[in-house]
Amino acid sequence: MKRTARFAAVGVIAALALTGCGKNDDDGDDNENGADANASVCESADGDGPAIGLAYDVGGRGDQSFNDSAYAGLENAVEEYDATCVEGEATDGEAESAREDRLRNMADQGLNPIIGVGFAYSESVNAVAPDFPDISFAVIDGFDPDTEPNDNVAYLGFAEEQGSFLVGVAAALKTETDQLGFVGGVHNDLIKKFEAGFVAGATAVNPDIKVAVNYIEESDLAGFNDPEGGNQAATALYEGGADIVYHASGASGSGVFEAAATADAWAIGVDSDQYLTAPADQQEHILTSMLKRVDVATFNMVESVVDGEPLTSYVVYDLSQDGVGYSTSGGFIDDITTDIDEYADQIISGEIQVPTAP
Repeated sequence: MKRTARFAAVGVIAALALTGCGKNDDDGDDNENGADANASVCESADGDGPAIGLAYDVGGRGDQSFNDSAYAGLENAVEEYDATCVEGEATDGEAESAREDRLRNMADQGLNPIIGVGFAYSESVNAVAPDFPDISFAVIDGFDPDTEPNDNVAYLGFAEEQGSFLVGVAAALKTETDQLGFVGGVHNDLIKKFEAGFVAGATAVNPDIKVAVNYIEESDLAGFNDPEGGNQAATALYEGGADIVYHASGASGSGVFEAAATADAWAIGVDSDQYLTAPADQQEHILTSMLKRVDVATFNMVESVVDGEPLTSYVVYDLSQDGVGYSTSGGFIDDITTDIDEYADQIISGEIQVPTAP
């Protein structure tokens, strides 16, 4: 049965602030950073609730961005429903068969639901889900490769362009050079939504503003786990005159923040409130972050299975549902939040239609 998504009260900010860089591989072994503060909730969860499978994208738990937001939703689901869980993680350049094997291994263990974090799991979920009709699968930012959808798969998407529009407004109101920058991890349709929204928001404030764009990779997903590439891409933008750079590049964003600190300029984070997880010397350079509530989507998928009405087909989390937004940590944009919120109201009302492509 198809079910309309509803939002749970999820403490993502605190969870992300405490999330460390320790990761589990598919066998559940800790890496060398496996201190208690970095341990996964899956290591100690032993309840009798649902058994959840969470398959991370490249960068995994500890990326302080997209994957960590999914983990925050997992933590809340484990606590709320006395659940157990198993984690897996994609590696740079891995074969499609590796993703399929990861999901199939989770399904063989009887995990339900199984959530792939990132569009790259779309094909593998499509291949595995038909063999396990009694298990519910979900893909964050996913798409259905077939014209005949699987009844046991949900594609959980976001209106990233709307949240990006708002941080574009913030950047335009704060820039002193009228030159902004955007760093994308991979030049694909999903990341171009971030670019399009950011440019639209900035030019809504000032039609003459300039936004320069750099992508780390054209198609290689390694662009989401390349801090040095993020640093180089952002440095080129700062040297070109940008005083604020927005990134949508996953774990590569740490390099963008390093470049901002070196240039004594501003950066804008993505997916989670990255001010909370950045090193102290970088925090003063993070103007705001575009919030993408992957935690809520993850929690809601688990909740729907617990309720016996699993989410299926396409579910979009937009500004009207608080599915996207912006952060105010650091207080750097406190003087312009009223202006930003006025634009948000216009998006929600339909007065402003935000583009999804540059």
